[in-house]
Amino acid sequence: MPYEALLVETRDQVATITLNRPEAYNALNLTLSSEFFDAALRADEDSNIRCIVVTGAGPAFCAGGDVKAFADNLQTVGVLMKQITTYLHGAISRFARSPKPVIMGINGVAAGGGFSLALSGDLVIAAESARFTMAYSKIAATPDGSSTYFLPRLVGIRRAIELFYTNRALSAREALEWGLVNRVVPDAELPRALGSLARELAQGPTLAYGGGKLLFHHSSAESLETQMELEAQSIARTGKTEDFKSGVTAFVQKKSAQFKGR
Repeated sequence: MPYEALLVETRDQVATITLNRPEAYNALNLTLSSEFFDAALRADEDSNIRCIVVTGAGPAFCAGGDVKAFADNLQTVGVLMKQITTYLHGAISRFARSPKPVIMGINGVAAGGGFSLALSGDLVIAAESARFTMAYSKIAATPDGSSTYFLPRLVGIRRAIELFYTNRALSAREALEWGLVNRVVPDAELPRALGSLARELAQGPTLAYGGGKLLFHHSSAESLETQMELEAQSIARTGKTEDFKSGVTAFVQKKSAQFKGR
């Protein structure tokens, strides 16, 4: 499907979704947000896709909400913000519940909603030049895009509030130290690093990945006993998959398993 503010490429069972408003630092306007939601649904639903990568075109990953659009629509900005967040939150929710690994490739600044989107990935790889800042309080706005869910779980509530109050910008290396990203690579190596990891995960046990991801997301809201029961139910379900049968057979035979995502 052709998009106006988005590029989508599928290769080797990997869907790469590129935010494509480089002239606006990939700021989230209504068009980009709605297209991103559509692309998220399609990538999640396509059985031929087994890993999803999100990155940005140009010098930025995503500068957050389109502040110019907010300024141009002050009389109805609440409606506009709810429209944009409905699409953005829908995409993030879909990715969080998808059985497919979702990798965020942070090629430049990630600010505001872009910061939030970056945190929502299962794995995050950042270029050396990437920068991370909440930026919301600069325009007297509260956070969106799932950052109040993921950020305190990653860095603790005091550091989360500090980032919101002060708009402190973290370098890629600082973000790695804080646990916001998994890996930092030289700028020129980011596409190769993303591609290599995505292809590796696309050949993995997709249903097991998805089940494990859901368990981790449930864990902070459940008691120990409830969480263990969820684990028991989930591992029993994976035992009925083709990939599990392939995995245990290959293990016993001392061979490498060939997973099909089924």
